[in-house]
Amino acid sequence: MLALIAGQGALPGAVARAQPTAPLICAMDPVRPEGLVPDRSFRLERLGSFLRWLRGQGVTRVCMCGAVPRPELRWSALDLPTLLLLPRVLRALRHGDDGALRIAIAIVEQAGFAVIGAHEAAPDLLPRTGVPTAAAPGDDAAEAARLGDRISTEQGERDLGQACVIRDGRVIAREAQAGTDAMIATLPGATGRSGILYKAPKPGQERRADLPVIGPATAEGAIRAGFAGIVIEAQGVMVLDRERVVQMLDEAGLFLWVRERPV
Repeated sequence: MLALIAGQGALPGAVARAQPTAPLICAMDPVRPEGLVPDRSFRLERLGSFLRWLRGQGVTRVCMCGAVPRPELRWSALDLPTLLLLPRVLRALRHGDDGALRIAIAIVEQAGFAVIGAHEAAPDLLPRTGVPTAAAPGDDAAEAARLGDRISTEQGERDLGQACVIRDGRVIAREAQAGTDAMIATLPGATGRSGILYKAPKPGQERRADLPVIGPATAEGAIRAGFAGIVIEAQGVMVLDRERVVQMLDEAGLFLWVRERPV
């Protein structure tokens, strides 16, 4: 049986709908998954008891999908099973995002579960390599994408965001904790079409959680901000409601380039 530990955004719902058998929906307080009703909510202070409960439900696989704000630990609420995990929980809270996710995955695996990524639970969310839009990228987009590769490597070394905006040969915005759509929202609107949104996994990141995602909100932001298109890494970025995304970009004249990243 599969259990989803569902975070924020539309990804958990997309993964749940892709399953042949309804998964168990779980959420860590205070997160309320979009469009889903959790079968079980839990707090970090009771993580140990929650993992025991999962085993009792017959769960064998766990998928962590959707953004989860870093929780605060209430010492007075700790239960005994979680006290046994406390050193690793505290280590995770002190790490950056990728390090914290690796520790969280290790805790779940050591409890006896197989951890799978959202892209493994719902492989159709990964689009094929190529350009599914009517508009196609030109030489300037290829040059911008190469700059994006370098920025992605730099951001990965610093455990920062997965996206940036490149226009006129320079980086004008970088993704922060709030995410890609929030980054785009900070940019002024434009009527012309120039520059790209570049998005890719950080090199070496743990792909079973936090694999990048774009969707209709991203397309809407890219259109408003006047981008020429969106470049995402093939087999590294999931696309929610792909048909709608392509339709929106086509209507506005933007391209989507699902690009293989050079080794």
